Amino acid sequence: MKTLFDGAVREELVARIGALSESDRALWGKMSVGQMVRHCVLSQEWFLSGRRLKGKFVGRLIGGLIFKQVMKTERMRKNSPTLTELIVTDTNIDLSRERQALAGLVREYGTYAYPAGGFVHPFFGKMTREQIGEFVYKHLDHHLRQFGR
Repeated sequence: MKTLFDGAVREELVARIGALSESDRALWGKMSVGQMVRHCVLSQEWFLSGRRLKGKFVGRLIGGLIFKQVMKTERMRKNSPTLTELIVTDTNIDLSRERQALAGLVREYGTYAYPAGGFVHPFFGKMTREQIGEFVYKHLDHHLRQFGR
């Protein structure tokens, strides 16, 4: 499984991010290319910070089981639900600035420090460093594929 802790994988993602353009249209879902990149920026800022988001009760019940299924597959399912905190509704987004921000955040995984108290996803639960590297790759790959990249 690919992971963001592999330098070659990070640079492959950076190249794919750089190839995004305003004319790209989603193959599925409702986001514009700018909204998708901003969503990914928010996601990376969250994963890299290790801050805790409020969990959902249903996640405590079945999140771990769903996470195991997600990690068994090569790709994420289309139109998967997202955390409320990561939904982007703004339509006035500077794609160039967001692409640069996302590329920089992807490169930060080269020096990633796993949070002292662990990382807890509000739906999936506690994630190991290795799971973060693989899940974050899957998430970015999913959205880049969404726009044909």
